[in-house]
Amino acid sequence: METIRFEDLEIDSRILRAVTEMGFEAATPIQAQAIPVQMEGRDIVGQAQTGTGKTAAFGIPLLQKVDPKEKKLQAMILCPTRELAIQVAEELRRLAKYMHGVKVVPVYGGQDITRQIRSLKDGVQIVVGTPGRVMDHMRRKTIRCDCIHTAILDEADEMLDMGFLEDMETILGELPEERQTLMFSATMPMEIQRIAANFQRDPVMVKVVKKELTVPEVTQYYYEVRRDTKVEVMCRLLDMYSPKLSMAFCNTKKQVEDLVGELQGRGYFADGLHGDMKQMQRDQVMNRFRTGKTEVLVATDVAARGIDVGNVEAVFNYDIPQDDEYYVHRIGRTARAGHAGIAFSFAVGREVYKLRDIQRYCKTKIIPQPIPSLNDITAIKVDKIMEQAEELIRDTDLSDMIDMVERKLLEGEYTSMDIAAALLKMSMGEENEDISDSGILPRSLDDLDRRGSRGDRGGDRYGRYGRYSEGRGNRDRYGESRGRSDRDYGRDSWDDRRDGRGSRYGNRGDSYGDGRYEHRREGADGMVRLFINIGKDQNVKPGDILGAIAGESGISGRVVGSIDMFDAYTFVDVPQESARLVMKAMKNAKIKGKSVRMEVAH
Repeated sequence: METIRFEDLEIDSRILRAVTEMGFEAATPIQAQAIPVQMEGRDIVGQAQTGTGKTAAFGIPLLQKVDPKEKKLQAMILCPTRELAIQVAEELRRLAKYMHGVKVVPVYGGQDITRQIRSLKDGVQIVVGTPGRVMDHMRRKTIRCDCIHTAILDEADEMLDMGFLEDMETILGELPEERQTLMFSATMPMEIQRIAANFQRDPVMVKVVKKELTVPEVTQYYYEVRRDTKVEVMCRLLDMYSPKLSMAFCNTKKQVEDLVGELQGRGYFADGLHGDMKQMQRDQVMNRFRTGKTEVLVATDVAARGIDVGNVEAVFNYDIPQDDEYYVHRIGRTARAGHAGIAFSFAVGREVYKLRDIQRYCKTKIIPQPIPSLNDITAIKVDKIMEQAEELIRDTDLSDMIDMVERKLLEGEYTSMDIAAALLKMSMGEENEDISDSGILPRSLDDLDRRGSRGDRGGDRYGRYGRYSEGRGNRDRYGESRGRSDRDYGRDSWDDRRDGRGSRYGNRGDSYGDGRYEHRREGADGMVRLFINIGKDQNVKPGDILGAIAGESGISGRVVGSIDMFDAYTFVDVPQESARLVMKAMKNAKIKGKSVRMEVAH
């Protein structure tokens, strides 16, 4: 892969300063291709997965185009979830750190709309929002589109899956015709292609061409972690597997420096390697690593290019790589010359889906693992200390030490066992708070793939959520009359396609004349069934419930299972590991103005 640095892309010096401060060394493939095209003012259709650096790819040229002196809305970015809207807004603010006067505001469901209205009235150049809340503001005239020169659809296929097709088309139809429109999507279904044809002018297709990769014979594990526990998990794995030499990869220079400091503070012989280092420094670091004086080398992808050290036993993907090819290059640093190798990846939140895409693309197997508990690490430390003690007993004259211990024993206060246990405790050091998940395995990436891929299930593009069986009596998939055309979903729901054949909601029951569906099982493996106190009598549709769950909790609509709607209540299946988060997020939520009570179904 050819390395293109940000300074080669004619970026405004203020943005370049922010990019440098954020620690990014070189542009990712999607950034290298998209930034010059967007700067030319062309419309773009970008095909790129989550985590490839899309935000900077469209954010850097957008910020260069925005006029900070003009206190009117100039750009709109649509995202499928509030989590992504917040994330995009935060990254744009970091990129605009040295551009005085640029204001970015995220708008999304679940937050008090009056607070958003106050922020919008202060003068905003860029709005990042979910389609439903953006349309609410457009109806209230708190978002005015007259001066918008750029519209961006981020993760367009995800918005399509969550039922925002009609909303996307409505919003784009309200924007000025003379504008630049960019659309980024991991896949290109027909509906996305239709949006491009209807709302873009001669768009340039930007797609990172993937080459065939050979994945080395490396045992690959992944751990679902919180961002603040990454260091602790890595230290536990270093203690558990005791690799003589290991490499850890981070996405930014700053993260390299932070991780090296953390590891050194915990007593590990660690050193860092990144693009800002002079050649003499690089040579010194590599020499210490090759000779074993440095046990853990922490590096960025660009800085590690060309490194060939034969006896690296373990690789840590401390940050999930921004590109699939980086993953293969990283884990290829181990298992050289016929030696065994092991790779550990740490996934935070939605990064697990990026890891799933890597597994699918690389045609490899990444195995989920529970975080090692303190008991696991304690047992390993005890074994090591005992081995060292046995070696000392065999090879050293301990007569003087034995005399000292015997004199202490004669005082009669402690037994030899007490003294041995205390010395062992001192040797082991302080124990941190246990962060393991009680041995619960994280989600299998294959299971995520079954729930989240566009598999062909009965020829229905909604098949990833399962299918309804054939409807009876000319009923649509909700058991309602086909003649009804009400599409008022609160604008945060899925499109209502009345084909009577299948549904993306995963219901597998039979439809009945009273418009209700009987679910054939209590919930799929790994799923929890939740009860919601509203149903069809409150004029609520499955799309409203799905949109609320995804919007409030931040989980992807792809992982939500069956939605069984009855007259006065509804059952919905969510992944077991997300159930508590969903219930907490929905505690104060409203759907179509109605308060929601959600609990585990019994």
